[in-house]
Amino acid sequence: MFAFGRLLVIAFLVLSVVYISLSLYSRAVRRDKLEKEWDEEIQQGDKDTFVEAGLREYDGSLRRKLILGVYIVPLTLMSAIIYFTNFH
Repeated sequence: MFAFGRLLVIAFLVLSVVYISLSLYSRAVRRDKLEKEWDEEIQQGDKDTFVEAGLREYDGSLRRKLILGVYIVPLTLMSAIIYFTNFH
């Protein structure tokens, strides 16, 4: 049981690095799309205000929440594999 706990802690740390990297990458891609949209279509008002408003909207979006699957899917699969291997 101690080995399983240690595995979960290490997996959580590795998945945290993956989550942070994926989150920063996704936010940067969204920022680039907003800047490109402003440059090509809008060009009225303040560009920084438009981008920040778009990023605030992105922060509440479903895509942002789906990135949390980085934690849920691997930890669930590891737990299920270990359970079925040892107890069935």
